[in-house]
Formats: sequence, C-alpha cells, structure tokens
Amino acid sequence: MTSKVVDRIESKLPQITALFWVMKIAATTLGETAGDLLSMTLNVGYALSSAILLSTFFLSVAAQLASKRYHPALYWTVILTTSTAGTTMSDYMDRTLGLGYAKGAALLVTILLAVFVAWRLTTGSLSVDRVRSRKAETFYWIAILFSNTLGTALGDFLSDSSGLGFVGGAVLIGSLLTLVLAVTLLTNAPRVLLFWIAFVLTRPFGATVGDVLTKSTDKGGLALGTVGSSVLLASTLVALVVWSMTNERRTRLTHNPTR
Repeated sequence: MTSKVVDRIESKLPQITALFWVMKIAATTLGETAGDLLSMTLNVGYALSSAILLSTFFLSVAAQLASKRYHPALYWTVILTTSTAGTTMSDYMDRTLGLGYAKGAALLVTILLAVFVAWRLTTGSLSVDRVRSRKAETFYWIAILFSNTLGTALGDFLSDSSGLGFVGGAVLIGSLLTLVLAVTLLTNAPRVLLFWIAFVLTRPFGATVGDVLTKSTDKGGLALGTVGSSVLLASTLVALVVWSMTNERRTRLTHNPTR
C-alpha cells in the first residue's frame, strides 16, 4: 500500500529534453564564473566561499525537498547552487589543500560512486524518472552536488594541466557529449547510465566554456571577465527559466483546466 502511494507522488524534476541540457550547461557555466567571481575576483577565498555557497545550497535544497510539485525557478536555483558550491569546493581541494586536479578528481569519483551505490541499494534504482520520494530526491541532489564538483576538477584539469587549453578542453568534452547523444539515439544502451555520464560531462563542459568567456585573449579566452560573463549567463538562464515556467503553467492548465 505504501509503495503505491509513493509511486503516485508527483515528480518534482523536469522532463529530460533538449531544453533541460541547454539550461544545465547555462547553469553550470554560470556556476563556474560566479564561483570564481566570489572566491577570486572579490578575493573571498576558496574556504569561505565554499562555506557561503554550501549554505545557499542547503537552504535551496531544503526548499526543494519541502515543495509539493515541480517549480522550475526553485529547481534551477538548486542546480545553480550545486554548481557554484562545486566550483569553490573543487578549487579548495585542488589548490588550498594541494591535492591537485588528478587526486581531487579521483577522490570525487570515489565519493560519487559511493553515493550511487548507496542510492541504488536504498531505493532500487538510479533512474531520475523514479525520483518520487524524499529519500530518492535526497540522493539525487547529493549526487548532483558531487557530480558538479567533480566536473569542475575535470574541467580545470583539461584546461590547465592537459595541454589542451580552454578551447581544446571544451571541444573534447563537446565531442564526448556528442558521442553520448549518438549512443542514446542509435543504441539500446542503458538510459540511466547515459544520463549520468552526460550529467557529469556537462559540468566540465560548462567549466571550460566559462574559462573561455572569462580568461584573457592571450590565454585563449574572450576576456569578458567573471562579472561580464556572469551577467551574460545569468540573463540567459533567467530567460530560459521564465520560458520553462510559462510552459509548466500551460501544461498544468491543460491537464487541470478548472484550476
């Protein structure tokens, strides 16, 4: 009886469409530039920035868990807070603690895999289509926080240590995402696995794109700076969220015309 009730709980997550991935990339790129704006441009530092941004994450995810249905603005606020917190957390581990990009990424991969194992053992599935209980949603957000933190470390490794540079790193991750899309469209590979691979990869893609936007031209960037890039990306994300909210309202009115 209980399981049937849980299955009927309305999903509070968006549908996985092309718009979802565009908004994910915009949010994670903004997370990169906004995180750097706080920690480096404003000279707050990685440790304090991580504490501040983790606090905003906890507040936003608490509101998300308490909500009864999907709210686009709230959902993407949580995504953004995981991305900004992930940026400064990764930088703190890699730079302040001196782990370096490779060790930091390896540690984060281990943590993320542990989260996935605990999630799978506890709820029986990693599918986002089945996130219809508070327990599953809690694991979902923990996985997203660490996947975005991992993505930052991978993006920084590609941009700074691999020799590819900012543009080369973005091209490599973009190519891998294209490959994931092709596998999704042309094969019967497990959709859950492909989703989480794409989710992790969009974070370093956003990180490298953020570096392209913010870094100086002599370093291969567009020299927009953290402020200019953050304003541009925030405007883009807000426009997409407003459009998503309009579609959500239209869908609810279609399914519940008397409300």
